Amino acid sequence: MNKVYFDNNATTPIVPEVFEAMIPFLKENFGNPSSTHTLGRIARNAIEEAREKVAFLIGADPTEIILCSGGSEANNMALKGASWTKPADGKWKAITSTIEHSSILKSAEFLPLNGYKHQTVSVDLDGVIMLEELKAALDEKTLIVSVMHSNNETGTIQPIKEAATMARGQGILFHTDAVQSAGKVSLDVDELDVDLLSISAHKLHGPKGVGALYVRKGTEIEPLLSGGGHERGKRSGTENVAGIVGFGKACELAVADLAKSAGYIASLRDELEKRIFTTIPHAILNGHMERRLPNTLNVSFEGTEGEMLQIQCDLNGISVSTGSACSSGSREPSHVLLEMGVSPGLMNSSIRFSFSKLNTMGEVDIVMDMLPGIIQNLRDSSPTWGNNAPVPPMDI
Repeated sequence: MNKVYFDNNATTPIVPEVFEAMIPFLKENFGNPSSTHTLGRIARNAIEEAREKVAFLIGADPTEIILCSGGSEANNMALKGASWTKPADGKWKAITSTIEHSSILKSAEFLPLNGYKHQTVSVDLDGVIMLEELKAALDEKTLIVSVMHSNNETGTIQPIKEAATMARGQGILFHTDAVQSAGKVSLDVDELDVDLLSISAHKLHGPKGVGALYVRKGTEIEPLLSGGGHERGKRSGTENVAGIVGFGKACELAVADLAKSAGYIASLRDELEKRIFTTIPHAILNGHMERRLPNTLNVSFEGTEGEMLQIQCDLNGISVSTGSACSSGSREPSHVLLEMGVSPGLMNSSIRFSFSKLNTMGEVDIVMDMLPGIIQNLRDSSPTWGNNAPVPPMDI
């Protein structure tokens, strides 16, 4: 059976160059980077070289990069760490969009339990944040705004520069979760006008368990972890040297082929999209048609159930997702599609296809050889399909 992996927003495979770069630090160069002997210095130098590569990917200075365990920790560090710089007197607030990653939303839920306020800003039918609503929410007691750069389920890219400039113009910190964007589209922290930005290695062909938080010079945050004062006192804990080296190599590779790979990946997505909407009736695109990542396609297939569709795809060797991998196993509807106003039926029939530079047009062919039949079988077995007038197919 042919295997097709179209779930790269969940995680990406490590490419050979990254794996090879990591091996010495899993074997002979095993030193603790805090040690002053030769092995320790080798490890420390490797970390700092990797830090430079991570910084270069997003146009930052290496001293502005705090290395950590991944995007979720970076998001927690940004929202909680910034909040803790203000008194927990029930007056200071954080603002997020309603479609953030769970690591932001759960951190935001934590704040009101610990002396801070949390306010959300909604999105439109395409999943784009309502800037006027954000503007109205900003006040002198707003300490931080967090809006993701691109959505992990739909791929919709947010107007980060406009939102960040709006907030920073009032002296309010602005954070963006760029975990899904890094390595797929160009990112520059000065162009975006952000104070804090999160990225993760395993979304750009690096290893799992390592990521970074960009913290603009002069931005104050409190650490989540206390201990030996690693990462300039902002994130204690002995560093994951091999993971960090792999992260740096993945960032280096992403910079080198970003333009080429983005165009190639978009061609795969566009071809699959075109063939879906010309071959399979009653398919509906979720998210913005133009303002989106080059690799993400979220589609609802009316008359199917997303979980069964995913299972049938998997049985045929096709790996796709019903939404955020972090929410898999939960039967709760997608909070992203819910906030976009997608109807319950369409919400529960959605599938996300997400591509990487390792995918091929031949894999698109394999999917389209199987997908129409899978969907027709599910519709034929549905007790409700056909009882209501279906939504007409989209013109793409």
